[in-house]
Amino acid sequence: MPSRRPPPWPAVAAQLAAAFPLGCLDPAVTAWAARASRRRKWTVGFSGGADSLALLLLLWAHWPARRPDLRVLHFDHRLRGAAARADAAFARRVGESLGLEVVVGRWAKAHAAASEAEARAARLAFFAVHGRVLWLGHQQDDVAETLLMRLARGSGSAGLAAPRPVQCWADGRVTLRPLLGLRKNEIVAALRAAGAVWREDATNTGDRFFRNRIRRAVVPAWQRAAGRDAVAGAARTRRLLEEDDAALEAWLDALDPLRGTVLALAPLAGKPRALVRRALHRWLLRLRPATALSSQAFEDLLDCVFAGKPTRRSLDANRLAVVRGGELRAVENRKIRGGFPRRAN
Repeated sequence: MPSRRPPPWPAVAAQLAAAFPLGCLDPAVTAWAARASRRRKWTVGFSGGADSLALLLLLWAHWPARRPDLRVLHFDHRLRGAAARADAAFARRVGESLGLEVVVGRWAKAHAAASEAEARAARLAFFAVHGRVLWLGHQQDDVAETLLMRLARGSGSAGLAAPRPVQCWADGRVTLRPLLGLRKNEIVAALRAAGAVWREDATNTGDRFFRNRIRRAVVPAWQRAAGRDAVAGAARTRRLLEEDDAALEAWLDALDPLRGTVLALAPLAGKPRALVRRALHRWLLRLRPATALSSQAFEDLLDCVFAGKPTRRSLDANRLAVVRGGELRAVENRKIRGGFPRRAN
């Protein structure tokens, strides 16, 4: 991290915007921003690191009309003591020097053994409370890391298409990532040229978290083995997978097999298994309270739905998934009467 004192942050923002004009940002994001309602306030997740600093400065420079409604969100995970408190103080200084509101949250349930997933969930919950339109600083190297991480757990195209430039949530929230076309080293070089300083998270240099191990050990070896820019290749793969995922989602929308919490099987008859899989995922998301099936239990239920085979399978302690009469329903255990075999997960 550069140690010299930065020039005024508005000047840094102007120089960074000259290095990265709007055309350098993801076109899906800039198109969304061009048609966005002025009634929706924008929030930006700001850790104090290079990526989120670049994002904040570019938002401030490229969308001046949004400055009065732009809010800076910083989340203190309370896992790094004084360093974390210094990150929060830095976030306040930068945001306030740009004339922006800064909201700092602190993780009330922080604990020393917190996992990467727990910390991320706490941070995203804080973001969700404070903004409906959230901008995040993920860049192209993050795309490659996420792809490798999700390959390790067996994700499908929807998971492998992350992180998406424009992510629309069921409750109307939107997450925007305009830096996905930029490499980390490009961002750092441009910040240095503009005289910026930023915060470095010391935990990023360790191997405790899976992403760090991917970043430090796997990606460099992958690049060398490929003999080409594997990170750029991963970014292209992500874009292609997003296109495929959108096509399947549009096909399922057209079939419209869900009627409330009932999944009609007739519209899915003869369709690819990938489409039925998505329909089953949607059906599970409709259930309240939500049900979490194991991977094997999901595959077993998918087999029955795909075949249209009458059956019943456990969803949780109180409900069964019942395939009968060309429909899939969730039924309370006590309401089940015979007529087909039962199999628990």
